Amino acid sequence: MSRLAGITVTRAARHALACACLCIWSAHAAGQALAQDLNEVVASVPVTVKNLYGRTFTGKVIVTQFKPAGAGPFPIVIINHGRGNDRSKPGRFRYTQQARFFTERGFAVFVPTRLGYGDTGVDPDPEDSGGCRDKDYAPMAEAASTEVLAVLAYAKQQPYVNPERVLLIGQSVGGYTTTAAAAKMPQGLVAAINFAGGSGGDPETHPGVPCQGGKLESMYAEFGKTAKVPMLWIYTENDLYFGPQYSQAWHAAFNQAGGQAEFKLLPPFAKNGHTLFVAGLNIWEPLVAEFLGRNGFPAEPLKQ
Repeated sequence: MSRLAGITVTRAARHALACACLCIWSAHAAGQALAQDLNEVVASVPVTVKNLYGRTFTGKVIVTQFKPAGAGPFPIVIINHGRGNDRSKPGRFRYTQQARFFTERGFAVFVPTRLGYGDTGVDPDPEDSGGCRDKDYAPMAEAASTEVLAVLAYAKQQPYVNPERVLLIGQSVGGYTTTAAAAKMPQGLVAAINFAGGSGGDPETHPGVPCQGGKLESMYAEFGKTAKVPMLWIYTENDLYFGPQYSQAWHAAFNQAGGQAEFKLLPPFAKNGHTLFVAGLNIWEPLVAEFLGRNGFPAEPLKQ
């Protein structure tokens, strides 16, 4: 028996809740080829968030789940997506190749598709941060991290996980969200990884220069005050969303405020280094494996 948000939850109740969530999306999942070797399933998690303008929204985060074979208990990793120009695509975030890296090391993987993206519907958009000249990144961080922590609470209900061994990961806006969630220090969080985290970038109209980069620096400083777990930040020299002068300043602000982030600025990758997490697995996997090992997680694939 466990307690979540003041509610007593029995193992049977947790199982029933999980089944109900799975049923909601079973029809959706049936239309796609699930990765059977990764034990892929799809669920949904109800959340309530508030946007930039103070409006409250209630919806359901779609959660793609992968796990190793066996009963566990497995450590939890949550992978947080970024924010593309067309928020309707993909309909459901999966990151199958990246998930495989973690399941091979014994992790149960949870990939949320947050409100305002894909099949959750793009309107309303809780992560709207306003126009380029008047950005407010705080409501975005609050809304997105609230959803991540709701997914974490759901993940901890699964009978095959170890709720005291949690890793958070995110790319782009997902990296910013991961840092915001880490700043809330959820129970069981061990470490976090930020891939090219930030917001407000546009490689077409202002390459490498995000809107109101100084405001993001202030946000990272705020996160650094309370984020007390080890973090790994991975950026590239040719990130067309957030140039090195910004990522380095954000990292400095985070650590000077009390954060514990290791910063890796990698050489240029492809035409836009912002794509490293998605397309450069062979480059980042050794860095992440070494970071996992230093923080008590398996660095190498487990023997089957």
